[in-house]
Formats: sequence, structure tokens, C-alpha cells
Amino acid sequence: MTVSSARSIEAVAVSPIIEIGDVEGNLRRLSAALAAFDDDTPRLVVAPELATSGYVFADRAEAARLAMRRDDDRLTRLASVLGPQTVAVIGFAESDGEVLYNSAAVLTRDGVRAVYRKSHLWGEEKLVFTPGPDAGMTVDSPVGRLGVAICYDNEFPEIPRALALSGADLLALPVNWPLVPRPAGERAPETIQAMAAARSSRLPTVIADRHGVERGVEWTGGTAVIDGEGWVVAARSDGAATATLQIVTGDKGLGPHNDLFADRRPDIYRPHSS
Repeated sequence: MTVSSARSIEAVAVSPIIEIGDVEGNLRRLSAALAAFDDDTPRLVVAPELATSGYVFADRAEAARLAMRRDDDRLTRLASVLGPQTVAVIGFAESDGEVLYNSAAVLTRDGVRAVYRKSHLWGEEKLVFTPGPDAGMTVDSPVGRLGVAICYDNEFPEIPRALALSGADLLALPVNWPLVPRPAGERAPETIQAMAAARSSRLPTVIADRHGVERGVEWTGGTAVIDGEGWVVAARSDGAATATLQIVTGDKGLGPHNDLFADRRPDIYRPHSS
């Protein structure tokens, strides 16, 4: 018998000004944004992909100059401004010897709790970064079992589903979504995919996206909080989106006859021959 529990947390997606190449300035702006969350409230705060460096690198050498090791004191100082129950997920360019990763650091007041390395690289990222070995990451935290993925990762349905199957209570998703054409009145396609993934696994999702333009790339401004039913409950194209999320652990039931996970039939999920 599955034992479930429910609780509320505050979910915040922040998108401060990020300037390509200005690591110290980006860290100052991130620290100022995070310092607003120094109280004793259970909270998840997500900042965009590559928030410390910017995204549109001239070449790999520039990315290497802007990268940080996971044990960099600047990340520890960034974490130190957080409240005791606040968890922050921040995108950064990670150096590990000669290898570069597009990574996300999970921060608590005590420092860097975990680092995830993006496994699905988009476009010219492949000329800069090495893909990470894992399809997302889960980590226990003050807000529950937290799933982490980065941007293009979430366009592969296997990743949010696998994180949910691994016990993730919610998903932190730092992104840099380049603006693409869409019909008038429609949400960005990446948002629609995130809504569908959240609903199919009852996995609340917090998305922090860029806004404005960087080296000719216009960003979508898709910052949003999506609840476990798959609905956008907060969105902001140029700032912070905040909502209260109900986090339900151990229950994927849909009424008396259905369960999202128990009803799965992985034994028949296979390619069909012609």
C-alpha cells in the first residue's frame, strides 16, 4: 500500500539580467535575487541555464574562460545567502580539468549539495560542452526529492518520466529557450511540452528562462511555474514567477480505478515492426 503525504512549498523562478562574459556581475545579480529568500520558508528557487556566464559563446575558449569548478568559492558564497529551507538551482558552465559541462548546481545554505551535467546538448553547445552521463538527476533536499534537468533535456519525455519514477516530487528546469515562431495566442512549444510532461507524471515543474537578446539570439521569456496537473500557475516573461505548489509524495492515483504508474505496461512499450 502506497503511503502518500502532501505539503505546500513556495516555487520561484527568477530571471535576473545576465550579461555574456560578466561572471562577477552575473553572480552579484544572482546573489541579490537570492538574498530575498533568506527567511525560514520551504522554497525552491530556479535561475536560468548558464546564468553565471551567459549562453552565446564566441567559441569554446571563451566558455572555458567563463567556466567554474563545482567547488568554486563563488558558488558557496552564492549559497550562503539562502534561508535554511530554501533550495536554489543555478545554471553554470562547469570546468572539470580540460572538460566543460553545461551544468546546474543545487544550492542550500550549507553550500553546493549536488551538480547535474546536461545530457542532451542543443545546437552549437555540442562544439563547447561534453554531454553529461545521466538522464537528469534526483537529490534529496529541504523541499523534497528534487529532480533536475536542463533545457533541451526536457524535450525527451523519457527524462521527466524517469525522474518521477525515481521518486522526484518536483522538477527544477533551468533553460535558455531561443524564441521560435508560433501561432498568435499560443504558448511557446517548449512550455507546452513541459506542461504535458508535468501532467503525465504529476510532476510540478519550475522553469527559469532568459529574456531579452544576447548576441543576436532573442530569448522566449518562458519563465513559469507549472503545477502537478500540468497548468501554468505563474508566468513572467521578464522577471520572477512565484506560486505555491502542492507537493504530493507517494501518490499517483487518478480516482478509484487508475494510477499513473501502476497502469503503465512497459512490457508492451517497444517499436513496432512494419
